Amino acid sequence: MDDPVAYVRKLLRGLPVPWYLCGGWSVDAWLGRRTRDHFDVDIAVLHHDQAAVFRHLEGWALVGHDPNVPDDTSEPWTGRHLDMPAHVHVPTAASPLAQPGTVRHSAVEFEFLFNERAGDDLVLGHGVTVPVALAVSETPTGVPAFTPEVVLFYKGVDHVRPRDQADFDALAPTLGPERRSWLHDALRRTDPGHPWLAPIAE
Repeated sequence: MDDPVAYVRKLLRGLPVPWYLCGGWSVDAWLGRRTRDHFDVDIAVLHHDQAAVFRHLEGWALVGHDPNVPDDTSEPWTGRHLDMPAHVHVPTAASPLAQPGTVRHSAVEFEFLFNERAGDDLVLGHGVTVPVALAVSETPTGVPAFTPEVVLFYKGVDHVRPRDQADFDALAPTLGPERRSWLHDALRRTDPGHPWLAPIAE
């Protein structure tokens, strides 16, 4: 698949609720180039919109991951309401999560990550919120996505994996003063000793 994001975007055409590209592919979308390999495409949707997601993809292989169920059960998602934090995986036929029977499988691996909203704000967790109007925008190719600083906040807020560091190294230098300031303040609130604070304070 030459362009997994274009495939997912086409599949989501007609979904009646907002969705936003996030994760590693959003880094590439903002930069306009492929920076590394990606296992799947991450799509953010609001938690209260999950029923609309199910209706849009009913008949497709859908796997619900609900950490509030013992052993973080991964089960065929039949539209059961999933509590936060939860996500839904859309596997390919070659995936270990592929489902037998007549369900349709995606041509690329992707997943829906549920996000909370409070009024006009997107709740990022760890006490950090941001107005939705400032958290999302269109990439140069017209794909709705989390803004670069929000993408990097999610990547840096917990354990920073090697791929998160690679994404930071690629995207952080492109941030303007306001985006750098917001990311610096948000990360400092979660970890005053965060290793990304110094580079974005310069």
